[in-house]
Amino acid sequence: MVLLFQTFRPAIFLAIIFFLAGCGGHTTRVIDTPETRELKGWQKPYEVDGQRYHPLREHYGFQQRGIASWYGRKFHGRKTSNGEVYDMYGMSAAHKTLPMGVHVKVTHLENGRHIIVRINDRGPFVAGRIIDLSYGAAKQLRIVESGTARVHVQALGSPQADQGRTVSRVTKKYNSGSFAVQIGAFSASENAYQLAAEMRSRYGKAVVSAVLVNSQQIYRVRVGDFKSLVQAEKAVRDFVSVGFSGSYVVAFD
Repeated sequence: MVLLFQTFRPAIFLAIIFFLAGCGGHTTRVIDTPETRELKGWQKPYEVDGQRYHPLREHYGFQQRGIASWYGRKFHGRKTSNGEVYDMYGMSAAHKTLPMGVHVKVTHLENGRHIIVRINDRGPFVAGRIIDLSYGAAKQLRIVESGTARVHVQALGSPQADQGRTVSRVTKKYNSGSFAVQIGAFSASENAYQLAAEMRSRYGKAVVSAVLVNSQQIYRVRVGDFKSLVQAEKAVRDFVSVGFSGSYVVAFD
């Protein structure tokens, strides 16, 4: 039997709320804090049944192996996590942490077939499942009948315009670059610089980045200089464990 997974509604990102997702009975909470206020709704950390997820700020270098499943008619025409209308016949997918709009290559590890899909939803929230494909994508990968399959997922890039058509292009070399962890955002600059000084003494590098958000000056504290996304994501988990719940990865240009 094919398991279908409840997807998020955009409305849940407007505030911190709890609700039971229709078919799965999931208890869901969005982590809305001062540190995450500048993020779009689907970029904010969230919890499902007590398990916390931290959406990635960058997709460079992302690769994953595990079980793929698919969802279809029950969700056809409903809103996905990024506000689009789900088209079960299209080539899209749900992932727990990859950024919305990123294209990924999904390879069936048993039959060798591969497809490219765009992430526009969150899920699946069943242990061992790493990606939930649209019906159209699952059909091309030939997993509709079996319901699941072992796959390899590789992030390719974000959509870009090229001579009137949309292409997916990798903009950085996989698993390399310069990453930091944003641990806080303040309206008072002295608070940001004080925290940055404390973090600099502990981690060697911490900077304050100023940005306008809704006509208000916000001072963001970014810690570390990590050479891979894997290292930066580990640092996020470490910062969360000591109280910086809104931490997430950023990439330096």
